[in-house]
Amino acid sequence: MSEKATYFNEREHQICLVARMIEDARTYWVAGGGSPMAAILLAKKLYTPNAVYVTEDGVVNPEPMLPLDPIMTMVSARSSYRALQWGTMNSVGFQAQIGLMDYGILNTLQVDPYGNINSTALGDYGGEHRRFGGPGGADSIASSCWKTLLMTDQQKRKFVPRVDFISSPGFLDGSPNARERAGLPRGTGPWRVVTPWALFDYEDRHLRLVGVSPFVTVDQVLSEMSFKPKMAPQIDTLETPTEDELALLRSELDQRGQITDVGKPVVRQDDGTYAFVEQQKEKRDLPSSW
Repeated sequence: MSEKATYFNEREHQICLVARMIEDARTYWVAGGGSPMAAILLAKKLYTPNAVYVTEDGVVNPEPMLPLDPIMTMVSARSSYRALQWGTMNSVGFQAQIGLMDYGILNTLQVDPYGNINSTALGDYGGEHRRFGGPGGADSIASSCWKTLLMTDQQKRKFVPRVDFISSPGFLDGSPNARERAGLPRGTGPWRVVTPWALFDYEDRHLRLVGVSPFVTVDQVLSEMSFKPKMAPQIDTLETPTEDELALLRSELDQRGQITDVGKPVVRQDDGTYAFVEQQKEKRDLPSSW
């Protein structure tokens, strides 16, 4: 592995964390675009060339033409180049139902302590609410893949005691065999949640904090959650990006920063510790009404 990067942002850090969690010779059903797609492509380029991924809309193990345009990651000739099969969401759903999808990778609006995911609406769905795009294939991914990895941001509004709407099932009410009672395959369910600040797993179907990034503290992570997770006996310090990872992200997978240019920048200091970079707002001569 190359030397640690001296400057990166929160989203780049999150993508690199997930890329290093990808296992070789496993099959991944990946959400339509954004951070999940960047993570699997980064992993295949640097670490796990034999990992197989299927896009949300059913394209099997393509080799996207680079540089990648992150906006064109579904129903696109460039992103589906040299695919083994141009399937559909239905065909890949059938494959997942018979146990062929080892992992799913998703992102979301909200997640609760039991791994239930909301990407549909915020507020009272039967009353006043704000509607979003919905899960697309994420409900099938969360229902049928053996393990589901979720990428989201470390914010109170994301980690809620109860999601406003269950778009994609986690462990439902958290009771033993709740998924099986709902008709979902035995042994499937949430596996990890990765944010730019932290790594979570599940203990007895309840979210558990197991690692934090070196530029934040455990207390900072907990302050950006609307419920308290379980705590691992030892909280690990998460590895930061390498120069090789960032070079590939920035030069081939997201040249214009459409996915990765998100979050606060982080710098490695002379003593080896990490800290956020305080950015000054750009001064612009704008009308007083703006």
